[in-house]
Amino acid sequence: MRVERVTPGRRVPARLAGSILARDLIVEGKRWHKGRRLTAADLVALGSADPGPPVTVIIAEPGELHEDDAAVRLAKAVAGPNLEVRGPNQSRLDLVASVPGVVNVLIAELERLNRLDPLEVFTVFDGQIVEKGDLVASVKVAPHVVDAGIVEAGARIAGFGSQPIVWVAPFVARRIGVVVKESVRATARERFETSVRAKAEGLGSTIIDIVYVEDDADAVEAAVARFVRGADMADVVLTAGSASTDPLDAFYVAVEALGGRIVRRGVPSHPGSMLWLARVGKTAILGLPTCGAYSKATAADLLLPRLLSGEPASERTVAKLGHGGILTRAQRFRFPPYARELDAPDG
Repeated sequence: MRVERVTPGRRVPARLAGSILARDLIVEGKRWHKGRRLTAADLVALGSADPGPPVTVIIAEPGELHEDDAAVRLAKAVAGPNLEVRGPNQSRLDLVASVPGVVNVLIAELERLNRLDPLEVFTVFDGQIVEKGDLVASVKVAPHVVDAGIVEAGARIAGFGSQPIVWVAPFVARRIGVVVKESVRATARERFETSVRAKAEGLGSTIIDIVYVEDDADAVEAAVARFVRGADMADVVLTAGSASTDPLDAFYVAVEALGGRIVRRGVPSHPGSMLWLARVGKTAILGLPTCGAYSKATAADLLLPRLLSGEPASERTVAKLGHGGILTRAQRFRFPPYARELDAPDG
């Protein structure tokens, strides 16, 4: 790039049309923001303005991009499905959710891109629940002129994998079955049912049925079997009343008998670290922790949205919970709307 100085109140050479203002300037009572591309009309207005101190203008050379053009190029590479681009405004573009869902961020790729000076991409938390219109990420280029090669290097990082760096996975209307062992006291059933219905319906899904069974392996197996095959097959089964630290708990025995597997006994997040996750065929089975079965926001309220937005019941899905897994009251904003109304997590 080249730089020149121009003085308000003095004639500005016509060859500087297209040059870029390096700092804010008041002309004829109006603020011209830094980064403004000066038109021929701007040059005339600047030459007839009240006299003032010299200001710097920047002339981009071949192979260089204006900050807005660079930010637009980078945003196209970074943004995945279900994001709308707003801007640019002084080289910043905002990516907002076009649907309710779960934000997905490829953190390692994001860090690689942000090592490239002067590119900037910043996001909300991976796994955060957003509503339509919520801000998800922003893309910015700091200086007014940037080497096009650097922007392309950032775009290559963004497009290197099979997925973009940031996107929103929308909630899909899914079928949910619920199996509860009799260890859940009758007096607590109403509160429990209110809680699980809020979880399902708050994420756009439907509960097929809530089944109460004795603490017996055969009874539990029969209840779970109903939701993993046949007419009542569910996408997700929620369970309550398990003894998650007992290897012979009836739920664990039932999963094995039905040809499934336990994915995780416990998750890297608290409160709710004692929840468990299994899979039988195409059905995910989520064992709710005692604290999350009723009225407290827990790790289950971050894992369930991922399952209902299409992520598999896998070790990888669970592992993502560890980053930001200390769920203090200050983390309430990351939860689905229904969970923000629950008792705040203690952390």
